[in-house]
Amino acid sequence: MGVRLMPTQVMPGAIRRARKLRREMTDGERKLWSELREFRRLYGLHVRRQAPIGPYIVDFIIHTKSLIIEVDGEHHFLPDRMKKDAARDLWLGGKGYKVLRLTTADLENSFNGCIEEILSELGLMETAP
Repeated sequence: MGVRLMPTQVMPGAIRRARKLRREMTDGERKLWSELREFRRLYGLHVRRQAPIGPYIVDFIIHTKSLIIEVDGEHHFLPDRMKKDAARDLWLGGKGYKVLRLTTADLENSFNGCIEEILSELGLMETAP
């Protein structure tokens, strides 16, 4: 019979994996999610977490701004992982998304700076004259 797709055209396995990732978020992802979920109230922007996009599951996405926010831990700096991330970013870019990568160290050491970077990317930060 083959694989049956959900109406959203997302593979059922991806949905299960995304739900698992939502339950098992890292501390950095959890802290960032706590802030990003307020973006709807503050800026009228809906943020999704651990969302399937094509063959990938992205950490956070703001569809209306075509912005993906990825939180990268240490393993993302290994050569093979960096190559996979570059291919992933290229694919997502081809679909019209901009990928903003934050490290867990950035979130730990400069959380407010990370939020400012996201707001700047969204065009919500005033720039100094």
